[in-house]
Amino acid sequence: VISAPDREINVDQQVSILENQIRRGVKALVVDPAGTAQVNSTLEQAVARGIPVVLIDTDAPFAKKSSYIGTDNARGGSLAAIGMVAAIGTTGDVVLISGVPGNESQDARAKGFMDEIAKTPGIKVVAQQPGNSERQLGLTVMENLLTAHPNIKGVFATNDQMALGAMEAVEARKLRGKVAIIGFDATKEAAGAIIEGKMTGSVAQSPYEMGRQGVLAAIALAEGRTVPKLIDTGTEYVDSKNAAKYAK
Repeated sequence: VISAPDREINVDQQVSILENQIRRGVKALVVDPAGTAQVNSTLEQAVARGIPVVLIDTDAPFAKKSSYIGTDNARGGSLAAIGMVAAIGTTGDVVLISGVPGNESQDARAKGFMDEIAKTPGIKVVAQQPGNSERQLGLTVMENLLTAHPNIKGVFATNDQMALGAMEAVEARKLRGKVAIIGFDATKEAAGAIIEGKMTGSVAQSPYEMGRQGVLAAIALAEGRTVPKLIDTGTEYVDSKNAAKYAK
């Protein structure tokens, strides 16, 4: 069974889905937690009933997980910061559009970016606002940020939907090429926008591999076998040089 909340922000809905699966007595759970604090108590219930838990994509602070399979999100954020410096140089103001507050993956991407960008003291992060991983909110947030900080040289959004929204705001103000836009996920649409020069870059993950490895780990655990505690599925910075393979 594959189930998901209607929106990433609907953590209570994900908790309800998990509770239903626990009641059904599933043999293993593969979970991408929408909100780590709220979901953890439900995962505790699963483990208490002998149901192993594999986390994918979002590495929640859940000590009893059998494995985490996914991206080193902090490293991904660091790659975005390195890409930002390459795009705008060593001075200028930039902004950060982050995900749902409390989402471990998005928070790690933001922290990785902030830690790396701090190594270039001429670049200042003048604002950080949540866009809840949604394109329309990314657009609205970016419009507000451009009004408040008209001289910004770049924006990092911790997923591509928010980055594409930010891109629409930049395009509407005819600022293409003047504001670097870096996202995270390297979706097909984002890769196309990079090729067209509307976006600067994105950080690629391996979502297919996360899902595949997650299922394999769940099967192994259900059969009583052990799995590695950490499986890193990798990251890559995507720009105009390598975007074509992600645009397919």
